[in-house]
Amino acid sequence: QVQLVESGGGLVQAGGSLRLSCAASGLTFGTYALGWFRQAPGKERKFVAAISWSGSTTSYADSVKGRFTISKDNAKNMVYLQMNSLKPEDTAVYYCGHNPGPTKGYEYDYWGQGTQVTVSS
Repeated sequence: QVQLVESGGGLVQAGGSLRLSCAASGLTFGTYALGWFRQAPGKERKFVAAISWSGSTTSYADSVKGRFTISKDNAKNMVYLQMNSLKPEDTAVYYCGHNPGPTKGYEYDYWGQGTQVTVSS
């Protein structure tokens, strides 16, 4: 079974940086991609970024393009989200998610517990 554990959240001033980490276990060749989502209070969970199992393909939400970078370390089963030029509107709980690909309609099926990111103005 896939398990995901996020870390690295915290409080940062606008314009600052944070790096989130996601430790993944139980991954198999059935993993299509790993992604980051975020959920602000009272709002729906939204896509932030994703990276393919091989690491060769990445995608980003328009709101974070040019500021956030997703990467992975296959040897350590880690996925990272480097967040630069943070804005108050980036404040949210950030979740790491597992995407099994076409076998489940490309729907994310496992999630971590989340890590809080707060950006002060």
